[in-house]
Amino acid sequence: MPSTFNDPSQPLYAQIAQGIAQLIDGQVFKSGKRLPSVREVAAQNTVSVSTAVQAYRWLEERNLITARPKSGYYVASRSKGPALPATSRPPKYSLQVDSQNRSEQIGLENFPGPIVSFGGTCPKDPDFFDEARVRAAVNRATREHRFSLVAYTDSSGTPALKEAVSRRALHLGCRLQPENLVITASCINAVSMCLRAVTKPGDVVALESPTHFGFLDLIESLNLRALEIPTHPKDGMSLSALQLALDTQPVKAVLSVPTLSNPLGAVMKNADKKALVQMITKHQVPLIEDVVFNDLLASDERRKAAKAYDVDGWVMVCGSFSKTLTPGVRMGWCEAGRWKDSVMRLKSVHGIQTTDVLEHALAELLTQSNYEARMRRLSGFLRERLKEARSIISECFPRGTRVSRPASGYTLWVELPETFNTMTLFKQCMAQGISFGPGALFTATDRFDHCLRLSFAGTWTDVERQALRKIGEISKGVV
Repeated sequence: MPSTFNDPSQPLYAQIAQGIAQLIDGQVFKSGKRLPSVREVAAQNTVSVSTAVQAYRWLEERNLITARPKSGYYVASRSKGPALPATSRPPKYSLQVDSQNRSEQIGLENFPGPIVSFGGTCPKDPDFFDEARVRAAVNRATREHRFSLVAYTDSSGTPALKEAVSRRALHLGCRLQPENLVITASCINAVSMCLRAVTKPGDVVALESPTHFGFLDLIESLNLRALEIPTHPKDGMSLSALQLALDTQPVKAVLSVPTLSNPLGAVMKNADKKALVQMITKHQVPLIEDVVFNDLLASDERRKAAKAYDVDGWVMVCGSFSKTLTPGVRMGWCEAGRWKDSVMRLKSVHGIQTTDVLEHALAELLTQSNYEARMRRLSGFLRERLKEARSIISECFPRGTRVSRPASGYTLWVELPETFNTMTLFKQCMAQGISFGPGALFTATDRFDHCLRLSFAGTWTDVERQALRKIGEISKGVV
């Protein structure tokens, strides 16, 4: 079964995988049928077994095939499931962000009793992470760098952690020099400092629609204006719409999550990431790129960051490992391109210092040899969870419900028929001890009232499964 090699610019495993995907799409390999073994694929394509394994992982990450222990790989079920949400259609003008009313509706009401939460994206399931490994790294760092606990630190970060981040960035296609990195208190802290470095109050920031409500909170706190750009639930921000915005609006920065955006889980094609960088470079507008979820696409060439295509320093890339390695060691990092010195000054001026001991512990965790294997395990774990959740939504939610289909990650974006109101649904669900993110949180406009974000960052037991079914049951009575 030699595969048809596609784009020669792609890695060899991706070319093989794309050829197999074409055969699956043409039903040469039918749903549920066993595929040739890894060794057979390697021999037929004259490649190593490890390359064949990568090809099958590529297909698995796109839900085209499934692995069965001690049996091999099989073509995944071709059941359609719910349709994808529609591409967003935000207004063509910027808006002042005002979330106070939404905060009052959601955060200031008291609901008694325990809550089954589908609301946040901070990972809380202990099965995601190796707690013993994290504890051992912190203990070693405390012993070996104990004197740092009684001394101030005022640097941009310890060399050990900056070098570890630099090595990890190679998996994002980025060659980042350690001396250009700034260690921050979190990824959102890194984004905040980048925004401060390139904007002033009243400036316009372009970003995806829907977008992470934390970004909207930042924009509001800095007295900036949000210009929401139409975003496809699979392919991400519309470049044609962004081009129009750059041509017609006084955009001072673009804030984007090109890989596994929150809440849609969209992933821009690498060609589009490159085009995005070329576009902002031409207009000399900085791109602030959040790569916090990129590692959840381990072994997938789409993990590549837009920063990988940056030649002239117009991309400010921000990340952390709180969603992939350990939430408790909540530190981020950024490489701010042309604004490196400005961001370093902001860290110092605002007294945002990090802890040497934790930096050394994180550096050790990042350089351990099984990091990539752990990322693949976590990514597969999340894919299966999202797949099961989509199945429950398809079964229990109102007819006409649309659901995002991310390659991995913690969230699903659910679009109910337009007559539904998810704020009303939220209040009724909270009365039953169930929470989620109403769509109104993810926009500066009055749109997405019929949408909601579901996060699966917590535990996933029969309690959560029944709670998800309950949301569907309640929603059928909410208009």
